[in-house]
Amino acid sequence: MAASAASRELFTEGVKAVLHSWPVLQIAVDNGFGGVYGQQKADWLVDVVQQYFHDNADLQQCEVEDFISELMDQEFDTVVDDGSLPQVSMRLMQMFGQWQQGALQQLSHTVQSLTQKKTQRAKVTAPPPTQSDQESDDETQVMECEASGPSVSRTDPPPPAPPSQDEEDGWTVVRKKK
Repeated sequence: MAASAASRELFTEGVKAVLHSWPVLQIAVDNGFGGVYGQQKADWLVDVVQQYFHDNADLQQCEVEDFISELMDQEFDTVVDDGSLPQVSMRLMQMFGQWQQGALQQLSHTVQSLTQKKTQRAKVTAPPPTQSDQESDDETQVMECEASGPSVSRTDPPPPAPPSQDEEDGWTVVRKKK
């Protein structure tokens, strides 16, 4: 029983290594797509995915993709359309296959190699401004300067509203007071 629990823990570490090295999840967590508990959601995602593999026999790649895609959409408001989802699900399926076959040494090696790669975090940076961006910024600044001129206030009281009248069909027109 201890060996089974240890091997299951190894698979869980593999799922964690795959998901935490996935740039889509890194970007979602780093940029707060999951809210203030984004990192906790990412850790929860690891547990849910590994449990999904254990609860379902003979999973197909498309099922794993759909499951992870749905979780990313629900928990991180993120639609994964960069083509990485099939790669992630295939890697998870390969690791689960290694775990099922008892190839724990190979699984351990795979987890270690992914953990070493995990140190490289995906970063999102804004592209450098182009000439047209700088021109539009200048125009915006000019417009902002023009709009911030002295304001003219009106000292005349607003015209009195006409008294409410009954229409011919019996409806009463109600007007807002100013």
